[in-house]
Amino acid sequence: MVRDTGLRRKVSSQASKKIFSFSIIADVVGELNRVTWPTREETTRLSIMVITVAVIVGIFLGVIDLGFSSIFNFILN
Repeated sequence: MVRDTGLRRKVSSQASKKIFSFSIIADVVGELNRVTWPTREETTRLSIMVITVAVIVGIFLGVIDLGFSSIFNFILN
């Protein structure tokens, strides 16, 4: 797909002013204050779940890799 270089993107003056001003930092801080942060227990529980799933998937893929490896070695030898 070729992009027509004759067309220009129009950016509003308010958006361009916001990009180059420091008020965006205040907006970011305001948004971070409105975030509902998880508790320490919830973070620990979810981290353990992610690590467990990653280990299980790693073991599963390792077993499949060993299986394919032995099949190819059997075929090639």
